[in-house]
Amino acid sequence: MKKRSKRYNNDAKKAVVEPLSLELAVKKLKSFASTKFDQSVNIAIFMGIDTKLADQAIRGALSLPHGIGKARRVIAFCEDADAAKAAGAVEAGVDDLIKKINDGWFDFDVAVASPKIMGKVGKLGKVLGPQGKMPSPKNGTVTADVVTAVKEFAAGKVEFRNDTGGNVHAVVGKLSFDENKLAENIGAFIDHIKRMKPSSVKGTYIKKISLAATMSPGVQLELSGI
Repeated sequence: MKKRSKRYNNDAKKAVVEPLSLELAVKKLKSFASTKFDQSVNIAIFMGIDTKLADQAIRGALSLPHGIGKARRVIAFCEDADAAKAAGAVEAGVDDLIKKINDGWFDFDVAVASPKIMGKVGKLGKVLGPQGKMPSPKNGTVTADVVTAVKEFAAGKVEFRNDTGGNVHAVVGKLSFDENKLAENIGAFIDHIKRMKPSSVKGTYIKKISLAATMSPGVQLELSGI
């Protein structure tokens, strides 16, 4: 069993078992002991989807109302490297960038690409796919408007996709955020997921939602009204 810190164990004693409203869940999360760094707040949604069916996959990207409190390192596979770098890309280009990644460079968070370049970028699927960094039209990282995509993802646009267990995880802000702003981010993410419900899903679509900071216990949300 993983050994927990004294701070975590003290927080766990303050945690509650029953689900809370969004407002109370945020208050509880912020009541836990502080750390020396500003913790990220993560949401986990357990979905009633069949992950074996392609039409029930939940995947996309979303700009939250108040961002996530963290700049992200973005690279761009495109012909106009100068414009992409001016928009905030840490690296941009085509052949040289592809070679750099093939040689083992992965110091970035998000990769965006022009559709015209995807024929070449597709060869990186084996190295970028397992890391969740392969550009895809489904989450907005393959787009003709590379400059806008670079700006949005660099500013903290959130990518998400369900795992094999039917869970969707995402960062929704920082623990230092004002309670209202954090709640608005969380609500916006949940609403976005609700709007994505595949027509083929039968039964309960959202089964459980929990929140946790990087170093805190989880807090479960009430599903009534969500």
